[in-house]
This record gives sequence, structure tokens and C-alpha cells, in this order.
Amino acid sequence: MLFHLDVPGFSGGYVGVDVFFVISGYLITRNLLARRRAGRWSLQDFYGRCVRRLFPALFVTLAVSFALAFLLLAPLHLETFAGSVLYTSVLAPNVFFWQRAGYFTPRAELQPSLHLWSLGIEEQFYLVWPLLLLAVLRLPRALGATVILVVAALSVGYGERWLGIDADTSFYLLPGSRPSRACRCAPVATRRRIC
Repeated sequence: MLFHLDVPGFSGGYVGVDVFFVISGYLITRNLLARRRAGRWSLQDFYGRCVRRLFPALFVTLAVSFALAFLLLAPLHLETFAGSVLYTSVLAPNVFFWQRAGYFTPRAELQPSLHLWSLGIEEQFYLVWPLLLLAVLRLPRALGATVILVVAALSVGYGERWLGIDADTSFYLLPGSRPSRACRCAPVATRRRIC
């Protein structure tokens, strides 16, 4: 927060987002594995818990942001904000901001939902990771570990490749975004159970 407020001495604020994604990926993996060992693995339960945990705060945030945007933003910026809310409702605010990234992007102060890009990546990770983990856990241990490591390596490679070509793509989209580090921590969370 202090980084975003331009407080001297607080640079590198995006590291906090990276750390959050790594911890989140680790905890999700650990919890899924614990539920599987206890015989309570259920994708319906997992997705239901995600919705109950994330959506109430998201809806309050969007409602308050929409009210303030209506009062404070010019019609052009209000239209852009409404588009970001629409993309947020389908779990893709990061895609919205990626499509609009670049030199002519409005300042962050004029995009009240810009902070939701990371929630989009988190939600997309929640959609994909449990399915991949479930599939991997059905494989022999060595093969499962190999698949996890290959997915993590591909994620890192994709992100690094796109960083040099189009930094916005690398930043905003799941396979290569900095938050793909959540996938990189998966081998740590699964090493005793798969390797």
C-alpha cells in the first residue's frame, strides 16, 4: 500500500503480490491434498468455498466502486469502468486490462477496478489448478512429479519469453504472469506426496 502511495523508501511493491500468490498456491495445494487424504476431496466443495470466501467482498467492492465511479468519473471513464466490471463478473478482469494496456491507458486513478487484475489471475488459477492436481494424483508418483515440474517450467519459460516480447501479456495473463509463481511453488507442496 505504501508503495502505491509513493511513500519514499517503499519501492518494489509488486513483490507483495508475488509473495501472496506463492503462499496462496502453496496453501491451496496443501489443503486439497489434506482433503484428499481425509477422503473429502470434492471439486464442488472446493469451488463453493472459493465463492463463499471471495464473492461477498468482491460484490461489496464493486458496488461501492460503482457508486463512487458514477459520482466521480467522466462518461468515457465510466464506460471503461463498466467494461471492467463486466469482465470481473466472468472472472477475467486481468484480460480486460491486458486488452487495454499500453501508452494510451488511462492513469490508475481513473481505473477504480484496476486492482482486480490479480483477483482474475487468482480465480483462473483456482479453476485450473485443482483439475490438474487431481489428474496428476492419479498418475504414478514419479510421473506425477515430472508433470508438475514440467508445468512449472513451462509456466516460467512462457512468462520469461513473453516478458521480452510483450511485458503486458506476461504481466496480465495467467500462464506467464508473475503470479504464475503460484504454480512454481506446487512442487514444494507436493514433493512428499508425489515424488
